[in-house]
Amino acid sequence: MEIGETDFLLDGKPFRILSGALHYFRVHPDLWADRIHKARLMGLNTIETYVPWNAHAPQRGEFRTDGALDLERFLRLVEAEGMLAIVRPGPYICAEWDNGGLPGWLFRDPAVGVRRDEPLYMEAVSEYLGTVLDLVAPFQVDRGGPVVLVQVENEYGAYGSDHVYLEKLMALTRSHGITVPLTSIDQPSGTMLADGSIDGLHRTGSFGSRSAERLATLREHQPTGPLMCAEFWDGWFDHWGAHHHTTSAQDAARELDELLAAGASVNIYMFHGGTNFGFTSGANDKGVYQPTTTSYDYDAPLAEDGYPTEKFFAFREVIARYAPVPDEPLPERRPAPLPTVELEFSLPVLDAAERLGSWTASEHVPTTDEVDSFTGFALYRTTLAAAQERVLSVGEVRDRALALLDRAPVGTLDRARHERTLTLPGGPEALLTLLVEDQGRVNYGPRLGEHKGLVGPVTVGGAEVTGWEILPLDLDDVTPLVDAVRAVGAPVVKGGAVAGPAFVSGSIELDEPADLFLSAARLGKGVVWVNGFNLGRYWSAGPQQTLYVPGPLLVPGRNTVLVLTLDGLDEVPVFVDGLDLGHEEQ
Repeated sequence: MEIGETDFLLDGKPFRILSGALHYFRVHPDLWADRIHKARLMGLNTIETYVPWNAHAPQRGEFRTDGALDLERFLRLVEAEGMLAIVRPGPYICAEWDNGGLPGWLFRDPAVGVRRDEPLYMEAVSEYLGTVLDLVAPFQVDRGGPVVLVQVENEYGAYGSDHVYLEKLMALTRSHGITVPLTSIDQPSGTMLADGSIDGLHRTGSFGSRSAERLATLREHQPTGPLMCAEFWDGWFDHWGAHHHTTSAQDAARELDELLAAGASVNIYMFHGGTNFGFTSGANDKGVYQPTTTSYDYDAPLAEDGYPTEKFFAFREVIARYAPVPDEPLPERRPAPLPTVELEFSLPVLDAAERLGSWTASEHVPTTDEVDSFTGFALYRTTLAAAQERVLSVGEVRDRALALLDRAPVGTLDRARHERTLTLPGGPEALLTLLVEDQGRVNYGPRLGEHKGLVGPVTVGGAEVTGWEILPLDLDDVTPLVDAVRAVGAPVVKGGAVAGPAFVSGSIELDEPADLFLSAARLGKGVVWVNGFNLGRYWSAGPQQTLYVPGPLLVPGRNTVLVLTLDGLDEVPVFVDGLDLGHEEQ
């Protein structure tokens, strides 16, 4: 692939990139081939993906490629479908992904300078990019593979303007054998295109409307070379407690038509959004903290469960005016099975804690980062002196804390509501425990890399509380936990309630595997695992009402279910026959 005077050149001939974003890490790997094939059926010829640094390297010095992180397998499947690929390894990716893809351990040292030419940061970036680019290099199109473009950084002009940093990233990329064109991406607005790129990077735009105007601005900044919208926003993401975002299929198709009529290449963001499984979703904070939902459906042409939407067919009709589109029928969505959940045993979180980690003592309240915990939940505890009145005050809660006094829940502190104080019952000396949830690290803007947990000081009645212990809950492998709940937990009485916070084990029986949809509309707040796989967070605050259960996770016969309920359960979880992503803005 080369950059021509007006076009991309593939084997020396003009080539228009018709790409769709499909993040391998948001889709079960056994479904990658299906999603890639459907992209081709919409008329696309290329698949684009980010690479999430924090998922591949949860600890410094490792680079995981197992399961849903097998980038090589993903690229081979793209190639097998006869399609090309665009890889965007960051190091920062945004993507509504936890911390914008930057690993939490990177920020343990406050001297680290993020997204700029700072030695500590660049040393870590060099380790990461070296590993991922060595993996990608053999898949380049000039070596017989599918990769035609590699992006450097991501929408950098919205964050900074350190061109030395970009020059070093570009040189680092080239030093690891990347020979295809290197690109940058920025919004065609203000100084972003000038700040976010340098000579040697082919500039592309990110926008979802006013296509002709945006392309004209891009052309002003880049007089020659192919025009490309490398993120054509066809939908949007959702935050907990807000509404489900949708965009008009007709309006989006009209904008796509305008873009293609101008001769531009495109990457549709997203073609298929997928799911923020586990604790991978990010958050925004522009004065109000807004955590992103588990679903990343994005109102994309291919829905969260992999079925084409109205937007799919509208886009396919537009693309057919400019390129050949396969004439192959697409499957229609069928109602999903509705197995019954049998709840079996429950175990309070406080009784399970020491099976999930070890307590660490600290005179002053630590953040979770200080004990090398960068995601999920942590328990804090301390002893409060006898007092008639107790007003608990925390410097900052990141992001939600459930308070228990002598094991009894007494209230919550929620960052999104700017809550920092809580009135506790007075009385004799008591054990205060706080179950703190990291609801997703900010993925955009100046709050990247902030530490999680409790940010002190913590006071009661104005006096600082000291003598803390912290225990991060290790929930990476919950198989031993499921066994423990069954072994020492209390039986769940049919029709009875379970007090939270607690782990609740259960099961479902299936004749054969199939996609399922667990309704969380009446379950309060918590997390669900099926056969040990973390489906992600649920919250009755909405808008999302269902958790998507990919069929490949399931087996014929008995399948285990584990629920971490923060609020308690007063009814059995139920399955419904399809996605319910919540109410839309009126």
